[in-house]
Amino acid sequence: MDDQNAAPEQYPERYPFWGAEARKRRAFEAAYRAHEIRIYNFILRMVGNPDDAADIMQETFVNAWRSWGKFRGESQVFTWLYQIAYNNVKNWYKVRDRRRGRESFSLDAPVGVDDDEGMARDVADWSALPERLFLDKELDTLVRDAVDALTPEYRDVFVLSVWENMSYEEVAQVSGLTVPAVKTRLHRARLKIKLRLDPYIAGLGKQDK
Repeated sequence: MDDQNAAPEQYPERYPFWGAEARKRRAFEAAYRAHEIRIYNFILRMVGNPDDAADIMQETFVNAWRSWGKFRGESQVFTWLYQIAYNNVKNWYKVRDRRRGRESFSLDAPVGVDDDEGMARDVADWSALPERLFLDKELDTLVRDAVDALTPEYRDVFVLSVWENMSYEEVAQVSGLTVPAVKTRLHRARLKIKLRLDPYIAGLGKQDK
């Protein structure tokens, strides 16, 4: 075949810039295929709306492509993508809350989570509940509402740790928090959710007696 008509990738020494760009594009496309579903699901859990989630995911990968050349592999690709998605979600919440003038539901006052006495408040013991509880669609809706009602600093670590199954270290890397701060916020998030669900849980317990 006439090498004058050959594709540039067949002669990387003649087209070094093209070769680098092609490798960059292929690597990014591989990362996109490997992580798009997981990133979308994370965003959807955070914002609760498929259309908004799709928009944020698109923005996330546009941002990732623009910064792809700066990625040096100091963290895993999926963690790096989560960081970008996480920041985009935070910006989305800021815009939404300004638009709605909405105050997130908070259990801070009755719980007193900033002191040890408040953290010791009694909550329902879920360990003795019937197994069917965890298949209860109504409870699933209530849990999602309770998570959405958390203030962002608690909601973020809960979603990353519990729903995305990240380690404390991974959550810290994505959120920019320290590991101790992640543990503290996750504990408080779980307490807030339990307290909000306590009347429902207690009612189920009475039904099964």
